[in-house]
Amino acid sequence: MNLRKRRAFHDEDAMAAMNDIMFFLMLFFLIISTLANPNVIRLMLPQSSNSDKISKQPISLTVKNDLTYYLNTEIIPEEQLEAALKSATERNEDKTVVLRMEKQLTIQDLVNVMDIGAKLKLKLVMSTVK
Repeated sequence: MNLRKRRAFHDEDAMAAMNDIMFFLMLFFLIISTLANPNVIRLMLPQSSNSDKISKQPISLTVKNDLTYYLNTEIIPEEQLEAALKSATERNEDKTVVLRMEKQLTIQDLVNVMDIGAKLKLKLVMSTVK
């Protein structure tokens, strides 16, 4: 008589289908994430030869070490800077001014120009060298 206990049957987990499920889940979440934030995708926009040209060039304000102010290419005295910026930005829809200052200038010089920009509600972008 054989009185030995038989070992219990151990079932094995079939993991082959798990790879397919994980792939479909990854694909689903990738598609959903691009729909949630469409700005991630860069598009090649169409071009037209006979469209109205709008001035997209921002106004450039350059400040030299001796505190000479150049609005685009013309020299502006410091006391006339606010009036010159106001008249230059009235013509543009996009009131963006690219600010170029030499690195030897103080932070107070930068703050003085930024105060004028804040008063005129301009978008000031400081230009830097890479």
